[in-house]
Amino acid sequence: MKPSDPFFNLYSHDLVRVAVAVPSLRVADPEYNAARTIELMQAAEARQALLVVFPELGLSAYSCDDLFHQGALLDAVEAALGRVLEASLALNLVAVVGLPLRVEDRLFNCAAVVHGGRVLGVVPKLFLPNYREFYEARQFASGREARSTSIDLVGQRDVPFGSELLFHAPALPAFRFHVEICEDLWVPLPPSTRAALAGATLLCNLSGSPITIGKAEYRRQLCSGQSARCLAAYLFTAGGYGESTTDLAWDGHALICENGTLLAESQRFAQDPQLLCTEVDLERLTQERMRQTTFGNNAGAEAESLRRFRSVVVPLTVPHAEQLLPERRWERFPYVPSDPTRRDERCAEVYRIQVQGLVKRLSSAGIERVVIGVSGGLDSTHALLVCAQAMDLLKLPRQNILAYTMPGMATSERSLAQARALMGAVGAAAHELDIRASSLQMLADIGHPYARGEAVHDVTFENVQAGARTSHLFRLANLHRALVVGTGDLSELALGWCTYGVGDHMSHYAVNASLPKTLMRYVIRWVAESGQLGSAVGPVLLRIVDMPISPELVPASAGASQLEPFQDTEQSTGPYELQDFNLYYISRFGYPPTKVAFLAWCAWRQRSAGAWPGVPAERRNEYSLADIKRHLGTFATKFFGQSQFKRSCIPNGPKIGSGGSLSPRGDWRAPSDGEPAPWLAQLTLIPDAE
Repeated sequence: MKPSDPFFNLYSHDLVRVAVAVPSLRVADPEYNAARTIELMQAAEARQALLVVFPELGLSAYSCDDLFHQGALLDAVEAALGRVLEASLALNLVAVVGLPLRVEDRLFNCAAVVHGGRVLGVVPKLFLPNYREFYEARQFASGREARSTSIDLVGQRDVPFGSELLFHAPALPAFRFHVEICEDLWVPLPPSTRAALAGATLLCNLSGSPITIGKAEYRRQLCSGQSARCLAAYLFTAGGYGESTTDLAWDGHALICENGTLLAESQRFAQDPQLLCTEVDLERLTQERMRQTTFGNNAGAEAESLRRFRSVVVPLTVPHAEQLLPERRWERFPYVPSDPTRRDERCAEVYRIQVQGLVKRLSSAGIERVVIGVSGGLDSTHALLVCAQAMDLLKLPRQNILAYTMPGMATSERSLAQARALMGAVGAAAHELDIRASSLQMLADIGHPYARGEAVHDVTFENVQAGARTSHLFRLANLHRALVVGTGDLSELALGWCTYGVGDHMSHYAVNASLPKTLMRYVIRWVAESGQLGSAVGPVLLRIVDMPISPELVPASAGASQLEPFQDTEQSTGPYELQDFNLYYISRFGYPPTKVAFLAWCAWRQRSAGAWPGVPAERRNEYSLADIKRHLGTFATKFFGQSQFKRSCIPNGPKIGSGGSLSPRGDWRAPSDGEPAPWLAQLTLIPDAE
């Protein structure tokens, strides 16, 4: 985002609105079909989309059969194209329409790329299906057989012609699209594969595609898979209502996918025209290509064939003059699927990854016991669950889990009760080790005012307790020939919220190191509700999930209740649900703070909190742009300026997700003495209010 760009405009953040259209057609009635095409072009322009794609042979209808060889129909198609061109003069978008065209005394199944009253290029279909219900080779020639690289069409001379055309808009540098037609995607090496290697970020497919049982799911797989392999967006639209049902049926299936994710899908079998719009994140695609070195390697291997691609300029104007917000929804919790079924699948997989990691570490070390500190809070609860499942898989008794709750100067009655109940419900060997005496001795040894009776609760006071707990755990591990299981999570590592060295920063194996807090809540709830570890565990887990996050290192003031934790971690770190959002988009995709703030504002503005069952009512928060900006500043300062030295020497732990590791041996490598200045400078471009 440049300083002059309006913040509340999607195009300022490398997003582009695109559309796929399913018009209602009449077979062999180009004038009617052109009128319906123009209506949907106008509708797309009204929604400020910059690209709209129509079905295969949409100006004639796909199901014309031998009528395609009738001169009257072909003349009418060219006249219809002329009307589409005339209408495009008033529209700030590029349309891709399907039609049959005569070239070199042969007939080609083509896509015409239209903008500003001109045909910018024509792409012929390469692979003609001629099996089962398809007889395209009877009417059409393959684009591979064309001799011309340019044609004259509707009064224009030298219109680029061929399958190796890349259309790009200088106003949006990452907006580069390629066109292929139906069966071209079905072959082992689709033309769009090389187009993506040549730079296309948007892959368009005009399809006829009559429907048969199971075909819709196959289309989804094809489009999603091609978008994932090509690190691209894939825009697909198929013939719908109005196509001939003499021997076939049509469902008007349209899809928009982005790097393996289905963003939007039409209503199949609709009898009314449909226009499907959403935003494609161009920066995500270009970041992925920059990061995924094998993509560039593949392009290098295809260098000779990629030189054949020609570039065609699309002189689009970016609509920057007004507020323009996305229609696409961004999830508040990017680590957590919103769909309940997928969420349960994600939780199960997360849990199994962690358990498998711990099982392997214990097996390879020849150790049958683990030592773990149990506070009654979120992180240690989840780590204890992983330990219990690991023992079950290893066919070892859960008594081999040496669990210690270690009350200190600020441990609340609720936390202590939960820790006791949890250890008992899991079946661990439960122990209670009061660290107050050893902590007080350490404070006295170093001359801390607290040891003299002064109520000084500084960072030394806090870290003496955290260090005492970890020191005890390591010595207990020595004593019992056990392995210390760490409890700290990904969110804490990102913000440096751990006591360095002899503190919760260190362990023998950190099972939670790649798990963010927002996802951890759901995994614990899933363990509780699915009965993974028995019915006795569930109620305890649900009480823990609903508890505020606290390190419990600073006691409440004299006379205050000791029933609940006094400290609130999120008062220092910022809300974890926001900080996990920031972490995901900054570490996983490298987005600048301006874009992260815009997406966060959209996410908390768009989606009702009621869409997230299982989130306690008091945690269904709303955030203003000012809140988002402030907490993003906290994140940038802590993540880039303060915490890397802790991450540079963290224990081993299993990576869980594609955006879920800060290990210096894996995903994230950064200097410990870097500066946050570039990220903080971008905060000045974020408004203070909506």
